[in-house]
Amino acid sequence: MTKLSVSLSGHHTSISLEAEFITALHKIAQRENKSIASIIEHIDSNRNPDTNLSSAIRVWILKKFMN
Repeated sequence: MTKLSVSLSGHHTSISLEAEFITALHKIAQRENKSIASIIEHIDSNRNPDTNLSSAIRVWILKKFMN
């Protein structure tokens, strides 16, 4: 697990993800010309409140690569 530090709505937080997911997140951000923080903020604002943010990020990445 690797910690990824980001600022969400002005609050600093750390997200634990496997290195492979962080690499995928960087590739998606580069491909879409977006920042990692903006992508995570989008995922965070659209996730089910009962879903852990790290899990929501993993599912979002999986869906991106499946399309």
